[in-house]
Amino acid sequence: MTDGVTTTQEFYTRYAALYDDIARRTPGVRGLRRAVADTLDPDPGDVVVEMGCGTGANFPYLRERVGPAGTVVGVDFTPGVLAVARRRIETEGWENVHVVRGDATRPPLDDADTVLATFVSGMLADPAAAVRTWAELVGPDGRLALADLARTTRTPFAPLNLVFRGLVRASSPPGTRTMSGSPTDILDSRLVAAHRELENQCEDVRRETRALGFARVAGGRVRSRR
Repeated sequence: MTDGVTTTQEFYTRYAALYDDIARRTPGVRGLRRAVADTLDPDPGDVVVEMGCGTGANFPYLRERVGPAGTVVGVDFTPGVLAVARRRIETEGWENVHVVRGDATRPPLDDADTVLATFVSGMLADPAAAVRTWAELVGPDGRLALADLARTTRTPFAPLNLVFRGLVRASSPPGTRTMSGSPTDILDSRLVAAHRELENQCEDVRRETRALGFARVAGGRVRSRR
């Protein structure tokens, strides 16, 4: 019997190509990814680490922001999506973009200027602890940004929450479909925990909702510990 981590890796590896199409071609997603890069706001020459980088859909926008003197490093624990990301890097000839297999909660790196996590908080058992780890990685004055999906709180679009609930359940790895509690409820609570911790760790926080209120983006500068 495979454990939960192995099952999740197998699930996302199996559907890596489909996930890549959704991540890059869903209507409005390019605007969302550009907004995420704007919220992260790295400087030219920065080292940007993306936790849970998937197939690298954010890489073009991050690379544009850090320029040729900067570096983009993607971290993910799923071999299949990293294979897609590596092919993209090779095809585009991006010499300053790299990927590494690793756990976002225990990053296989010891330094970064900025950290981004897109649609990752809902997959973590303790997202607040992960945010603290990422804040420690970038250190005081480093930048941290999150982008996550949750049910919309915008009244005109509330009926679409039923559709969203179905999509969350359908796109969840098999082991999570039978766990105690609704996957959507768990996703929402994890998003709240992650974004609350970002507020605790950062100042000058910028917040934005997009995609009819289903996407929440937040980023800021890690506070100095004086």
